[in-house]
Amino acid sequence: MVSVRGAWALFGAFLLFWLVLEMVNHGGGTILLGIVGVFAPDLTLFIGPPGEHEPGQLTRRRVPSYNLVHRPIAPVLWLVVCVVLPDPPGTALFTLGLAWLLHISLDRALGYGLRTADGWQR
Repeated sequence: MVSVRGAWALFGAFLLFWLVLEMVNHGGGTILLGIVGVFAPDLTLFIGPPGEHEPGQLTRRRVPSYNLVHRPIAPVLWLVVCVVLPDPPGTALFTLGLAWLLHISLDRALGYGLRTADGWQR
């Protein structure tokens, strides 16, 4: 039986393949947005003023933005909207959504998830 983390890892491998395929097929801005989409969700770790926290804990002010961009529904909705957009922006933005979802799936596969209100891993 495949564990939840294993399922996220398989989904991540599928998304990585699809992301690279999109980047190779369309080139240009899709490559840049694909790379940005993989790393951008973790920029929320730096949003908001720093506060008191222990190692491994996120400050309370940073938790809402972190949790918002680390929920899979956000990039899925993004992908749905991008499907109806005309090209060229639709394809590049779709690639950004794939990369964003890849980031979330890799986080889940590695055991990182949403944070509690006081900043600890759930």
